[in-house]
Amino acid sequence: MAPSRTIRPAKKPRDREEAPSASAASDARLVEDARRGDQDAFGQLVLRYERRLLRVIVRFVPDIELARDLVQETFLRVYERLDQFDPSRRFGPWLFRIGVNLTLDHLRKRKRRGRWSVFSDAPSDRHPDPASPDPRSRLDLSQEVRAVLEHLPEKYRSVLVLRDLENFSTSEIAAILDRKEATIRWRLAEARNRFKDLWARRLEGASAPPPERE
Repeated sequence: MAPSRTIRPAKKPRDREEAPSASAASDARLVEDARRGDQDAFGQLVLRYERRLLRVIVRFVPDIELARDLVQETFLRVYERLDQFDPSRRFGPWLFRIGVNLTLDHLRKRKRRGRWSVFSDAPSDRHPDPASPDPRSRLDLSQEVRAVLEHLPEKYRSVLVLRDLENFSTSEIAAILDRKEATIRWRLAEARNRFKDLWARRLEGASAPPPERE
């Protein structure tokens, strides 16, 4: 993916990290300034959120270079849609909604083209030769988690990643995925149960069922 132009963050002070916890009111002021053409204001928003956004996207797309491209494309889309942002709402969830949707759209297109899963090196219906050493012994915990997550439908995988791996609140996830909080709570409970079952099967050495259709 090659964005048509580059969104550059504002210069970062040496002794400070980005501040995604900054108040929504402060974000809203920066958005308003950016709407008026203040590039530095938008750069401050990039600085606040780019690292967290990259971390979230990498949960879905572990190819770091592709993830960086998706981050860049997200900020380009955000910049182009600033006039659509409702200043009465929080900027962060709106930004992550654009980024997560962009990432999930990329994965759906990849599946339709018949590519292998981004979470594994082999198609899900193939299993190691029982006579060969178990390749799982070479995987670290994060790879094990990815392998299990791949078998969950997107609607469960997304909420599980955002809540249990990235610690977004239920209300934030509802805003990111554009669903009611009650729906998110139900999906999270179901996702945890499905993940627990698949994890137990993996630990027992049982063959996991093929990924469920969406």
